[in-house]
Amino acid sequence: MESLIDGINGIIWSKALIVACLGVGLYFSLATRFMQVRGFVEMLRLTVRGQKSEAGVSSFQALAMSMAGRIGIGNIAGVATAIAFGGPGAIFWMWVMGFLGASTSYVECTLAQLYKVKDAEGRYRGGPAYYIERAMGLKWYALAFAIATIAAAGLLMPGVQANAIADSAANACAGSTLCGGFDGQWWGLPAREAFKLGVGGMVALLLAVIIFGGVKRIANFAEVVVPFMAGGFILMAIIVMVLNAERVPEMFSVIFSSAFGSHAAFGGMLGLAVEWGVKRGIYANEAGQGTGPHAAAAAEVSHPAKQGYVQAFAIYIDTMLVCTSTAFLILTTGMYNVHSPDGGAPLFSGVPGVGEGPGYAQAAVESVLPGWGAGFVAVALFFFAFTTIMAYYYMAETNLAYVNGNRRRPLAVLLLRLGILAMVVFGAFHDARMAWALGDIGVGLMAWLNIIAILFLHRPALRALRDYERQKKAGLDPVFDPDEAGVPDADFWRHR
Repeated sequence: MESLIDGINGIIWSKALIVACLGVGLYFSLATRFMQVRGFVEMLRLTVRGQKSEAGVSSFQALAMSMAGRIGIGNIAGVATAIAFGGPGAIFWMWVMGFLGASTSYVECTLAQLYKVKDAEGRYRGGPAYYIERAMGLKWYALAFAIATIAAAGLLMPGVQANAIADSAANACAGSTLCGGFDGQWWGLPAREAFKLGVGGMVALLLAVIIFGGVKRIANFAEVVVPFMAGGFILMAIIVMVLNAERVPEMFSVIFSSAFGSHAAFGGMLGLAVEWGVKRGIYANEAGQGTGPHAAAAAEVSHPAKQGYVQAFAIYIDTMLVCTSTAFLILTTGMYNVHSPDGGAPLFSGVPGVGEGPGYAQAAVESVLPGWGAGFVAVALFFFAFTTIMAYYYMAETNLAYVNGNRRRPLAVLLLRLGILAMVVFGAFHDARMAWALGDIGVGLMAWLNIIAILFLHRPALRALRDYERQKKAGLDPVFDPDEAGVPDADFWRHR
């Protein structure tokens, strides 16, 4: 069974998906005339403006909700893995993916706004399943996306994130006198496993308080926590860089030289640098995967392009700030290993015996601030992973609402909530490898289904952009009229 799942995973997450994401990002960048550059000031302005209503959240809250899903353990462990297998040059290609992915995020999130609906409780709902059905007219295709999302986001991936929280907490605790080295048994279980079970229970309890409060509580929580967690992590990276200021020029030299195959040690890894940089860039910022549109649709805006701009900026925050902070943290301290492409001796061994993942970041902080490494990264991972679980729930609930025809089905929602809480507890102390593999299949299917859809459906998003720019040029605060913009089937905006 494991071989079968790994085989399916290898097909879904093959180089074809990497090429598709890069190609789509480049195409949308050209089609929007690089709106991610031209519209940068507008992104900043719209991020801090906007109104919320009984039906929708503010633009900033929608940004925070989407960032909650984008910023996860991949921003720490994923970046470390990219360096380990692709060398420092992978970071440059991660930046390229982030830059191109901003235009992809604009397209998919504007589509989510264009084709959003109100559910039975009067709240905005939207995402790939909604725009696939309304703009493409393919109900079966939309259902396939919705089911894949419910399975991956609602049942499989939450356990993976909870496992990362519990593992990092156990590692931090093991290095202190609090747990006594996890000797003996607690509650009839090995001490470490019992500790992780307790962590899983506490995470599930905190999650229950938030998700049973509905989308408004999720948005309010994300609005406060996401800027705090991202800002704290970036600040730590800056402190480490300042303390290693003499190494910063060398770090940039290594990144750019190895990115183009000219570095003495990492020059032979050009292909791997591109592959791992793009792969981990996609996984971290999720542009094109269809995750961001769920939160984007919940925003209260006067024009769909407004939330498209805001969500394009989300890619910059995720890749250019958070992922880059992890990379700089690791590279300026030299606390990383680079595996040889032929499986021989490592090309670089800064932390012998430490596997790629959070361990690199922990060692980096520890090297300049002794006693802080394990604890700081454990806290960062908790916030990164917990907010991701919260975002997963919202995505699963939105797609469950789609499957239910946006009718009130309290029992179905209750079962989803209980299911995700159970998976958090279960995943916290069980081996997460199988959950990772199954979750990757679900997320990969989402990505393929969404990329194909937005390639067919991107023209309405481009028309919305032209309409927005036309109104801005005329000195107006843009208000969307689908008939004037030439966007059919945007029923919500026509009735509004």
